[in-house]
Amino acid sequence: MAVVSVMAVAACGSERTAGTAANAITPQGFDRVRGEVTDATGSVCEVCLWVADTAALRARGMLGVTDMGAADAMGFFYDEATTGRFWMKDTPLPLSIAFFDAAGEYLDGFDMEPCTATNDDDCPRYDTPVGFTVALEVPRGGFDALGVGPGSELMVTTESCTAASVPRID
Repeated sequence: MAVVSVMAVAACGSERTAGTAANAITPQGFDRVRGEVTDATGSVCEVCLWVADTAALRARGMLGVTDMGAADAMGFFYDEATTGRFWMKDTPLPLSIAFFDAAGEYLDGFDMEPCTATNDDDCPRYDTPVGFTVALEVPRGGFDALGVGPGSELMVTTESCTAASVPRID
């Protein structure tokens, strides 16, 4: 993960109220870290990220999740630049995904559709850009409020975050 010192940043988007729907399924067993997204205009948005930084956590990712819970995005972190494919098998929440390189620069992003097919071969695979080290997933359409898109940069700290410490985005 790229590490930066935490500095004061403006809140971005609309603040989400704490809590989730009673029947919501949120990510479980993941640590959370602070991140900062600087959009193409230089505005900074502080975010809280679920951390999927091992093969097992990356494989679990957003499986079965219906609500982001106490974070703004799921972050898939890799020690080295990589490429590959993501899929939405058993992931009921429509997602948007964005990819960043080791310097934190935005590479690409797109929307992904849930796949409830019983045969794994019937689920589409989504090719990633070459050379990404971080992929962020949010509920579909959530990147605009976070400032993620062409020209944006992502820096991630080693500092943990809580729902109360970082404004959440709907």
